[in-house]
Amino acid sequence: MKNIFLAFFAGVLIANAQNPNAFAVQVETDKGVIEGSYDTHTGVQTYLGVPFAQPPVGALRWKAPVEMQNWQGVKETKKFGPRPMQPLVFGDMKSRSAGVSEDCLYLNIWTTADRNTKNLPVLVYFYGGGNVAGDASEYRYDGESMSKKGIVVVTVNYRLNVFGYLAHPELSEEASYKASGNYGLLDQLQALKWVGRNIAQFGGDPDNVTIAGESAGSISVSAQMASPLSKEFIDKAIGESGAAINPTMTPVTLDQAEKEGEKFLAQFEINSIEELRSLSTRAIYEMYKESGRFGFPMVVDGYFLPKSLNDIFNEGSQAQIPLLLGWNSAEIPAQAMMQDQELTESNFNKTIEFLYPDEHRKVQKLYAPDKNDPRGVERMATRLASDRFIVYSSYKWYDLHRKNSDQPIYRYLYAKHRPPLKNANLVAGFAGGTRERSEDDTVLTEPIGAPHACEIEYAMGNLHLVDDYQWTAEDFVVSETFQNYFANFIKTGDPNAEGMAIWPNANVKGNPEVMVINTRSAAETADSDKRFKFLDTQYDQ
Repeated sequence: MKNIFLAFFAGVLIANAQNPNAFAVQVETDKGVIEGSYDTHTGVQTYLGVPFAQPPVGALRWKAPVEMQNWQGVKETKKFGPRPMQPLVFGDMKSRSAGVSEDCLYLNIWTTADRNTKNLPVLVYFYGGGNVAGDASEYRYDGESMSKKGIVVVTVNYRLNVFGYLAHPELSEEASYKASGNYGLLDQLQALKWVGRNIAQFGGDPDNVTIAGESAGSISVSAQMASPLSKEFIDKAIGESGAAINPTMTPVTLDQAEKEGEKFLAQFEINSIEELRSLSTRAIYEMYKESGRFGFPMVVDGYFLPKSLNDIFNEGSQAQIPLLLGWNSAEIPAQAMMQDQELTESNFNKTIEFLYPDEHRKVQKLYAPDKNDPRGVERMATRLASDRFIVYSSYKWYDLHRKNSDQPIYRYLYAKHRPPLKNANLVAGFAGGTRERSEDDTVLTEPIGAPHACEIEYAMGNLHLVDDYQWTAEDFVVSETFQNYFANFIKTGDPNAEGMAIWPNANVKGNPEVMVINTRSAAETADSDKRFKFLDTQYDQ
């Protein structure tokens, strides 16, 4: 590793202003020297806010990311860069970034490599947030804990919402590849290229890179795995809840995406992309908020995504790499489907009849509540709502790779209930964090399962950084187990290790098993797959 200990100025160690236990440390990247921090207590070196592309502003707004130019001197990388432009969509996200800006293409690195270390496995993590919110500085994604497992960890910012996914005929015409949209996905690809060129300088192995993410981050992983542009930069993949497969954030045709872009411009009487580019960040931000849109869709653009994920996987054109993926036991509350109805069996059946008028009896049988379970209706309504939201797409990703690859696949169901909150004035938010309780929040009953995004801090070993919950020794045991499975997979492509419950490869004939992550983790028969086989008939693929 090159120049990792260049931190002496006239023989004096310069202490990091943010960490009294750290000294400055420099690394030479392909574009110039960066200066991070070396913590003498933990051995972890951090490089925060490392630019991996030119700022996508001005003439570069709504263009594929452009390679960074070389710089002279030393660029300080000791604090997180700005997060991508976004309104407050999920109030429970807790950012450590330096504000909000279109100038947001920065990544962060954690490594324990010493000056002689080479070829450590690499984890590149993409955050969640529906492609409309989120950033790489959140506590849940912090890479220090995982780096102590002997892994170089990278978290990546990428453009969001109107700034990251707007498509328009004029944008397509000006692009060399004659398409538009997908800028957030192309940002991720640009970061992977940066990792390929530079990660050896931080002790990492560019030929052992695992990409991972949760929710929209997981959806991004599935898209990167499908893209012909990304194959040479990824060696393994981890998906936590979500894939870009119907009905979850399915990519649309370029024509559809361009029409959505035209509607957006027409809504505000904007006559051209040139006119839109001339507007301030504030103006575009406020227009996007006023539009009432929840972002813009990913695009089958003939470039990053030449076809739908289903078609790409069915023809075996996806990255042929090991895959670890799964979902949580209660991804979304029953009320998301039942709305304001009381959770009775009668109301549940009526909802099913409305949603599946021709096959409601089959659905009622598949999701029949246990008469002996006092919360049986809620449990089954939660299961159906979760399947329709994000579980089925995750399953289909697994199913497509299983049928069109000989690579190992490891599937999990995360089922550990979170403990109570410390502060009664807080409530759990949908994105995995907490927010202030409002008058509209009802007193919640005991959780029915593990909600969306709750597994992140367990898998990344970051319970100690998420201070809102009354963590117990049991929670830390579950976290250690889950994190070790992830770390083993990142290192070798196999989550198993001596002393741990065996996690079987699910890419086998018959009825494969699923690893249930809980207080006592164990593999179980995946008898719930019959639900997904029915849902196969409900979604156009």
